[in-house]
Amino acid sequence: MRLTARAVAALSRLAGIAAAVMVLVAVLVVCQMVVQRYFLHQSSVWQTEFVTYLLIAATFLGTPYVLLVGGHVRVEALTERLPPRLAAWSRGVALGVVATVSGVVAWAGATLWWEAWANGWRSDTVWGVRLWIPYAALPAGFGLTFLQALALLWEHLARGAPPARAPEAGE
Repeated sequence: MRLTARAVAALSRLAGIAAAVMVLVAVLVVCQMVVQRYFLHQSSVWQTEFVTYLLIAATFLGTPYVLLVGGHVRVEALTERLPPRLAAWSRGVALGVVATVSGVVAWAGATLWWEAWANGWRSDTVWGVRLWIPYAALPAGFGLTFLQALALLWEHLARGAPPARAPEAGE
């Protein structure tokens, strides 16, 4: 099981890198669009839609990495005041809730992706992108978030204490 948790952590890190690259590409495309529209006085057809889909995909694909490194927003005002056993229990419950919610969203996203692919859905814009392409980020990101939450929950239960972050390769 430890090997599985490490494989999921590696996939989450890879997804985090992909999300960072997507944000960088989005910034470059916005810069290109500004030059094209304001300096060259040409219209931009695909850039706005491309950047929108890219940033949404970066958000979805970045969530497993954020969960892995403990970078998400959490309120510790209450859990810091709890006895250690109760604080550990509440963190375990929180990981269970994250796994449940991301599993449901991944399933719903996979259903939406399948409908878009099977029915040949396209956006109602001039560019007309095939919607199964941007929709794929939803089940991919939340599916990996589901797996990452399960891996962290397993470590939480195996160690008897919640990990604040995923263990590094040498730990």
